[in-house]
Amino acid sequence: MARHGESIGNVAWRAAEADGLHEVDLPLRDPDVPLSDTGRRQAAALGRRLAALPADQRPTAVLASPYLRTAETARIALAEIAGPSVQYDERLRDRETGVLYPLTRHGIEARFPEEATRRRLLGKFYYRPPGGESWADVALRLRGVLSDVERDHPGGRVLMVAHDAVVVLTRYIVEGLSEREVLDVERTLVANGSVTMWAREEDELRLVTFNATDHLHGADLAV
Repeated sequence: MARHGESIGNVAWRAAEADGLHEVDLPLRDPDVPLSDTGRRQAAALGRRLAALPADQRPTAVLASPYLRTAETARIALAEIAGPSVQYDERLRDRETGVLYPLTRHGIEARFPEEATRRRLLGKFYYRPPGGESWADVALRLRGVLSDVERDHPGGRVLMVAHDAVVVLTRYIVEGLSEREVLDVERTLVANGSVTMWAREEDELRLVTFNATDHLHGADLAV
């Protein structure tokens, strides 16, 4: 799995949080947020990492979230290799935050204090904002994706280009983690353009690398 490159939404969110603002200045739907210039360079670096693999280790299938930032990442990365075409699957989309989009943590506390309280009570994994999804909701749709991958690509090497929550929750499903364990994993930010890999050993998928960014450091693109 690869997380998409840096988006203009990532840049705007960091700036809003740093300035203590209530809302991110981003007049776009979440599905329409594109990559930043840095994000496009990260996507190209991801492609070069794939191109450096031996032919028998490159992806035989590519699935991606249809959101613009993931679609752009997949397109730019695959331009570096003679790889398969991208199949878009809406089940790989980012977690939907409903009425809380595009508020910062400061904005949620100020405008929806009851939701902030409810989130603290229920915990991050099970809290569902009005009109949005909990992490558990995202895990349910991901189980369907992974089941389809097992059925449609037996013995294949599948690359998924998605979002940070999707990467973390794929670990939750594939590795059979508990709620506490997956939240411990989530404490480490899944970097833009990073790679997480599993390999099949004795009929089980085992984690090989999580959140790898070595292909970005050489190009000075790690954020």
